[in-house]
Amino acid sequence: MVNYRANVYAMKELGVERIIATNAVGSLEKTVKPGDFMVPHDFIDFTKLRHGTFYDSRTVHVDVTEPYCNYMRKIISSSGDVVEEGVYVCTEGPRFETPAEIQMFKLMGGTVVGMTGIPEAVLARELEMCYASICTVSNYAASISPNNLTIDEVFEIMEKKSRIWFH
Repeated sequence: MVNYRANVYAMKELGVERIIATNAVGSLEKTVKPGDFMVPHDFIDFTKLRHGTFYDSRTVHVDVTEPYCNYMRKIISSSGDVVEEGVYVCTEGPRFETPAEIQMFKLMGGTVVGMTGIPEAVLARELEMCYASICTVSNYAASISPNNLTIDEVFEIMEKKSRIWFH
């Protein structure tokens, strides 16, 4: 229920040129573990109900060949121990994904799955703003995790990583 358009537009109006977003995500790969940071280089959009453009009254095609700002991605990646690239799969939420969905996302090349990274990245691209994301892997995605996934697991990792990152 985030008003992505209002947030991105307000930043543009305030003169912001670069946005660094944070996203909690589930890993689709055993090599990308809970507690890891990942800087995505691409995304797959499985949202359905979000308003994903500023161009309601006209047709505008925006190039998203590089959906995340490579300049900022390199800076973020050089600042610490992070997975330097990956594909962010964004789902509508708020439910976690089914095992069949997770298998499909893996087959499509996804690295992590989350619910908040899109359409913000596209909206920033439409307004010609540099946009990058730091994904905190809070868990293995549903059906990859050895245990049933709970929101408590997500919050526990997020709290632990925020203490490391911000202190």
